[in-house]
Amino acid sequence: MLWALGGLLTLAGVLSYAELGARRPQAGGTYIYLREAFGKLPAFLFGWTMALINYPGSIAAVATTFADYACKAFGLPLTWVKPLAVGAIIFLVLVNLRGIRAGAWVQNIFTVLKLGVIAMLIVVGLVLAFGHTTPPPAPALPPASPFAMVGALLPVLFAYGGFHYLNDLAGEVREPQRVLPRALGLGMGAVALCYVLVNVAYLAGLGHAGLAASQAPAADLMERLFGPTGRTVVAVGIACSTFGYCSIAIAGGARVLQVMSADGMFFRAVGKVDMRTHAPQVALSVLGLWAVILILSGSFDALLDYTTVGEWLSHAAGIATVFWYRRMLKDEPSPYRVPGYPWVPLAFVVTVVCVILATAIDTPANAGMSLLIIALGVPVYYAWRWRESRAAAGTPPP
Repeated sequence: MLWALGGLLTLAGVLSYAELGARRPQAGGTYIYLREAFGKLPAFLFGWTMALINYPGSIAAVATTFADYACKAFGLPLTWVKPLAVGAIIFLVLVNLRGIRAGAWVQNIFTVLKLGVIAMLIVVGLVLAFGHTTPPPAPALPPASPFAMVGALLPVLFAYGGFHYLNDLAGEVREPQRVLPRALGLGMGAVALCYVLVNVAYLAGLGHAGLAASQAPAADLMERLFGPTGRTVVAVGIACSTFGYCSIAIAGGARVLQVMSADGMFFRAVGKVDMRTHAPQVALSVLGLWAVILILSGSFDALLDYTTVGEWLSHAAGIATVFWYRRMLKDEPSPYRVPGYPWVPLAFVVTVVCVILATAIDTPANAGMSLLIIALGVPVYYAWRWRESRAAAGTPPP
């Protein structure tokens, strides 16, 4: 039930992003919307938190997860984890340097592989449910409180994140006013359906007690029917899934960094776009290098913990720009408008604010560090503005 509810709430955010992408089909996504609606400082704080910290941190973390599962799938020693993670990032940066079409091929291949494993999990769960094995009986438990239900919704909403990456790439999408709303809506609908069906399969195949006790339900489910081979198949599937995520995160994060730089909010050279491939080659290289440094230093887990609140604040602020566009540019034609306005975007913004508050109550140290990282961006913004003004006046900064 919570996976279905989380899917509906996230779909509300996705439909809002579809209108934003149709209104402003430019690379940079949320950075563009915040800059136009609320000014350069909020846009810079978004870029400061996401493009310089959250994106490379998540790429480093997920690349490490990819390498970990690849080692398990192919029987490699764990000493290969860091070299494989670094190699994956370098490979994906090189692919994306060739342009969006090459990156799309990689994305499509690994999406198909991932969906194949998800389909297998669903079928296996249903086979187990129809008498091939008997799941253990569920123990008697006291009824859950409403607060426990809210707490269980938090990781569900976090798992639905990442829908904003397509808007980061909007400037390189063919017919974006038509394609973006369709891709976002159908894509999130498919993701929600997969999540719900996989969890139905877990519950059907493992039973209530088995699912509650499992730390790796996908592997446990496959092992019950196929033995150790099932675990290997799941490890391959997770490796494909994480590899695909790294690909889209590198492509999307680099576009935000490139737009920031072209806007004078980062080194100008990073904002250059290759005339032949239309790829921000310097931005891709910088983002990849920073993610590799984080892998080698092992500091990405702390960065992700510290930027979670900032990430979801940016989602809420980005979708709040829908209200600005509707009010300030009400006569501007838009090829797509979010249905159920204002209630659909409002439902998402309110939900995200509640998630942030619950996270701050549950982990105040991480939430405080996240807000501190955002606040540190303010003096950096003004220092950069001062640097740019001196350069424009012909006085080189010290």
